[in-house]
This record gives sequence, C-alpha cells and structure tokens, in this order.
Amino acid sequence: MASRSDSVGGGGRETGGLADPDSPERSAPHGADRPDPDTDPGRGRRIAIDVGSVRIGVASSDPDGILATPVETVPRAKSSRRDGGLAPDIFRIAEIVREYEAVEVIVGLPRTLRGEKGTAATIATAFAEQLQAAVSPVPIRLSDERLTTVSAARALRDSGVRARGQRQVIDQAAAVSILQGWLDERSAVLRSVEAVRAESAGESAGSAHASSEDDA
Repeated sequence: MASRSDSVGGGGRETGGLADPDSPERSAPHGADRPDPDTDPGRGRRIAIDVGSVRIGVASSDPDGILATPVETVPRAKSSRRDGGLAPDIFRIAEIVREYEAVEVIVGLPRTLRGEKGTAATIATAFAEQLQAAVSPVPIRLSDERLTTVSAARALRDSGVRARGQRQVIDQAAAVSILQGWLDERSAVLRSVEAVRAESAGESAGSAHASSEDDA
C-alpha cells in the first residue's frame, strides 16, 4: 500500500478522504475531480474502477502513468457484511490496490447526457466512500465517465467482440477508458505546468542577465 498521507479527492476539502462535492475549490462541476498538480501523488500505478450494479470493471496503469490496461471484473456484493467487515467487492479491490501498490484510485462517476447526477452516480459515490475507508491513505478521485460504457461496448463491437456474453470484458474496457482519459489529461496538465515553469525560469534568467549588464 502506498504510504501517502493526504487522502483527498481533486483539490477540494477533505471529507473522509473524498473531496467535498460542494467545495468551490473543485476544478470540475457536479462533484467530479480533475488531475491537479497540487494533489498529484507523482509517479506510480493508478487503478480505475467502473462501478456497475452487477459488476465492477478494474483497470490499472503502468508506473509512469502512460497506458491503461484491463485487470479483472469484480462481482458486486449484494449487501454489506453483518459483522461490520468489508464487503467482498470492497475487499477485493482493496487487495488489488495493495498488490499494484497504487498511488491513486480513479472511480468513474456516471452522468446523464445533460451532465446531471443520477442514481448510477450516487451508487458510484457511495462505493467510493466505502472504498476510501479500506484503502486510506491512498486518495480516491471521482472522474466524469459519461458514455464510457457505451463507448467501450461500441469499440469492442467494432473490433469483432459481441456484447452478449462479454459483459465482463465491456466492464473492464470501460474502466480502461476511464483511466486512460485520466492519464491523458494528467499528462497534459503536468506538461502545461512544466512549460509555464520553464517560461518563468527563462524570464527570470533574462532579467538577471539584463540586470548584470546594467551594473557593468
């Protein structure tokens, strides 16, 4: 398990590990997170999950955070354990997080076509909250996954894989899509930050050089 101490979501206030959905500090609407250099855990594997009512698709990235690949499909637990222990689905995903030494977990947050939060999003958020308690201090992010499962099914169909009997494959493909989107956006954000820093450093060096010439 990664030894991070700042279990946060996005750039919002901490609320049991997940960022406060009502926090004005969020960079994305409706409670979704976006990659943020200030809370980015750095190099390491990421795990993404696509939470469904029957199955949970799981994907992982390489340590450099470049490519997302499928891991497995975890059956949803019908109910929580009566003894207060972890539900089987939470337990298995927590195991995966430990096995992969993940530094961050991305949970898909389903949206309606209008970008509104529906039942599926409520289920995903509740699952993320339960998972956070099991994997803390590894941070959990909620990522907008509108149409991810539909896109995954279409991509598999176009590649010759029929949806019937392949739901587990589609669930994993949806998780891959969620994670790849996060990785791509994270890479773009970090490159942008580096470019700004390089430009600022260049300007500072230029100012220092001009100052030294003036003194001469």
